[in-house]
Amino acid sequence: MRIFAGRFETERTYIMIKPDGVQRGYVGEIIARFERKGNVLKGLKTFQCPKAVAEEHYQDLSEKPFFGDLVEYICSGPVVCMVWEGPGVVKSARKMIGATNPLESEPGTIRGDLGAFYALVGRNVIHGSDSNESAEREIALWFGGDDELVDWTPTITPWTRE
Repeated sequence: MRIFAGRFETERTYIMIKPDGVQRGYVGEIIARFERKGNVLKGLKTFQCPKAVAEEHYQDLSEKPFFGDLVEYICSGPVVCMVWEGPGVVKSARKMIGATNPLESEPGTIRGDLGAFYALVGRNVIHGSDSNESAEREIALWFGGDDELVDWTPTITPWTRE
């Protein structure tokens, strides 16, 4: 969803803390990073992913040899599903997250700081939508519609947005 607020386009994105991020206790730190960036949390839930949802989420990778392992991994433990809203949030979230391979992620990014250097690509802590179209599809998949999201505006908004 794109909402215009002042001169900036406000978007929504889907962010998921993967099982390794949940198991390693990074949920609070990751949420804090998004809040400090000025994004607004519109949806949050802990979820045990069924195989069918994981397969649909990663459908674009279904022909890759690692697809089965990826699906099995996402279903291996709880994930934390979030919808964040803010100006340019899709692009800014991807920058905050860092490169897919934690070894290639810059210090200061979530994967650069929290990704396990020994696990490489398979255990990279977090997923973030890569486009507005992906965000809309992923939000609908993981949240089942706007009835699971909260539409609210922080009282600080006039102080932080033009």
